[in-house]
Amino acid sequence: MKDILTRTDWWQPHRKRVAVILIVMMNCLVLPLSGQNIFQRFDSVLSTHYNKGYIDTTYVTRPKTKWTIKARLNLSGAKIESEGRENGQHFKSEMTADYKSTISLAVSYLGFSVSMALNPAKLMGKYKDYELNINSYGKRFGWDFIYQDAHNFTGWHDHEGMDRIELPADMLSVKTLNLNAYYAFNSHRFSYPAAFSQSYIQRRSAGSFLLAASGMGQHAKLDWDKKMDLKMTNIALGAGYGYNYVPFQGWLMHISGLPTFIVYSNTSITFGDTRVPLNYHFPEVIITGRGAVIRQAGNKFYGLSMVYNFTNIGKIESLALHNQKWRIRAFFGLRL
Repeated sequence: MKDILTRTDWWQPHRKRVAVILIVMMNCLVLPLSGQNIFQRFDSVLSTHYNKGYIDTTYVTRPKTKWTIKARLNLSGAKIESEGRENGQHFKSEMTADYKSTISLAVSYLGFSVSMALNPAKLMGKYKDYELNINSYGKRFGWDFIYQDAHNFTGWHDHEGMDRIELPADMLSVKTLNLNAYYAFNSHRFSYPAAFSQSYIQRRSAGSFLLAASGMGQHAKLDWDKKMDLKMTNIALGAGYGYNYVPFQGWLMHISGLPTFIVYSNTSITFGDTRVPLNYHFPEVIITGRGAVIRQAGNKFYGLSMVYNFTNIGKIESLALHNQKWRIRAFFGLRL
């Protein structure tokens, strides 16, 4: 063998081929180790973040398993109400969007989650609106982000001295953005994610005062007798309270309310070519309510959760607008 390798007439024509074979062999040995090292580092970073922060384990614990798989059924809706007086006559209208339902599957590894959602009605062409829900429920800080572009509102309009007018679909189109964030003071004993993301487990009853910030933006167009264009921007600050009730082992009931008072408002309505600003009228509020019921049995859990947003601006003596947005979620999960 030594003689063969040292013979120049054999080595020269084959040296490139041998070099390629050696490089491939080295890559085959190194790449699996590199991939394994990357996963180990990823696992280490997630584990450090997953267990970061102080919690009172008498009240709250982390699941002992790393993987969580959840199937979810979501149902959401929206309603817009207006009420006021025009030339001394009372009027009121109500517009409701079609319900939206989605089926989703989520996989979580040490708190890092990936999910996919399907809307059966949209796949069959029966639902043409668009809605995006993003939420993050942390131990101390969390938020909900909801965007809706809806064209399927239907409803009615009552005006004093006139018959009720039915308002069909496609007359009103609305783009709405809702944002709500919270900060929990008693986060070492009270867990929002135990109720909404199931990344913690509430073992004993506890509550917490909450700081809250809310925002809402809306652009609505009504094509009726004469075209109407509504533009609304609101920012609100406030505080509230949340409570996790554990009546029996394996059960959790959550309720919380976050009333926020609008500190910045820019709202106007345009009728044809006439723009009418709506002056601020105290109290104008954005209220976010949440509720949940969860049952845990071994490595399985299931339950219901709800998020409700209500916005009130204006006054009934001239014009008041009420916006409602809600979402109900049923879920079933496994911890592995």
